[in-house]
Amino acid sequence: MQQPTREELLAWDRWHVWHGFTQMAEYEPLVFMEGQGCRLRDLDGRWYLDGVASLWCNVHGHRHPRLDAAVRAQLERVAHVTNLGASNVPAIQLARRLAQLAPPGLEHVFFSDSGSTAVEVALKMAFQYWRQRRQPKPGKNRFLALAEAYHGDTLGSVSVGGIELFHQIFRPLLFECFRAPAPDTYRTPPGVQPDELCAYYLQQVEQILQDHHHQIAAMIVEPLVQCAAGILTHPPGFLRGVRELTKKYDVLLIADEVAVGFGRTGQMFACQQEGVTPDFLCLGKGLTGGYLPMAATLTTTEIWNAFLGRYEENRTFFHGHTYGGNPLAAAVALANLELFEEERILESLPAKIARLQEHLERIGGLPHVGHVRQCGLIAGIELVEDRASKRPYPRSERRGWRVCLQARTEGVFVRPLGDVVVIFPPLAILLEELDFLCQVIERAIAAVCP
Repeated sequence: MQQPTREELLAWDRWHVWHGFTQMAEYEPLVFMEGQGCRLRDLDGRWYLDGVASLWCNVHGHRHPRLDAAVRAQLERVAHVTNLGASNVPAIQLARRLAQLAPPGLEHVFFSDSGSTAVEVALKMAFQYWRQRRQPKPGKNRFLALAEAYHGDTLGSVSVGGIELFHQIFRPLLFECFRAPAPDTYRTPPGVQPDELCAYYLQQVEQILQDHHHQIAAMIVEPLVQCAAGILTHPPGFLRGVRELTKKYDVLLIADEVAVGFGRTGQMFACQQEGVTPDFLCLGKGLTGGYLPMAATLTTTEIWNAFLGRYEENRTFFHGHTYGGNPLAAAVALANLELFEEERILESLPAKIARLQEHLERIGGLPHVGHVRQCGLIAGIELVEDRASKRPYPRSERRGWRVCLQARTEGVFVRPLGDVVVIFPPLAILLEELDFLCQVIERAIAAVCP
């Protein structure tokens, strides 16, 4: 078969490929054809530092020899078998390893294929649990979520999402949930001091739980930071407080660690930062090191037991995915977790987190940077028209997007969330690469927001 030309690929990309979260009328193709380490090469041979970890999922860089070898070795055995009523060796081993690494008590693993489906699984399990446990409470059929939440793109995960720009158009299709304020540490409530923020936001959560706990099956949170909301970092202690409140009011807790899991905050899982064990832990993205689609929902034996019974009782969890527990994905996920130990990834992070903080402190002094936010190797740089009033730029000016386009001219690939420039590199990034990434972003902001 004759290989397409560069011009054909660009034309086909514009016409045939419908890109997610992309206005196709304005789309200008950027086509990658090769990766190595933390860099990507486009059709024209230009290399870019991958500052978004290929949408927050790459951990050890591109073309890591161990991960490549894990995929090849599994291909020699079997590429896919169903996980419905059957199993495979890598999926069994992966479930065991995840149960060992997760916060204590999360011993049962349900595999799916994306972060959205991991959340969907948790929502449906929580709903069904209250109907099937020994003392059923079928009235607990609603959910509590945070404002500005993002939990994926399936209808259930969108229902508990709270970003109007993404979700409002689908409102007629969604179920209603209770909503607590996002624990924002930048645009804070009037009169609330920084050291009072945690208590203030927990009070809002408790009021809802107090009034409606008899209706609420579970509360869902993104631990420590709401990434898609613009890297909104929560005040310290908020997650721990939420866990205590959900226990107090007999409400399950779903921790959506699709974006923040696998070392991103400095520990393997963000919940571990505050000593929290949720009732459900949703994982995706970095699970396979960014190689293949795979997700997992971990839960407790108490939840598991509510689904056990005789065939005719219909207590089964009637939910499953064709590629759930895929052997190729499971094999590379196992290799990913082995690399965390062998290359001491978690031990390497404090120096990188500190270096990123140094750069952010400097970038935060730029005239149109309203706020810099960091949680581990996640950072958001919010651009504003006026720092004193925190007034944003008009949306039509697309300042965040223009900064990212400017960064491309110097060989850095990053994506914004509105006017928040996001830094989310592979965990394997070298210190000198991190320096380059931040310096290019700083120059791009200075050029676009003079």
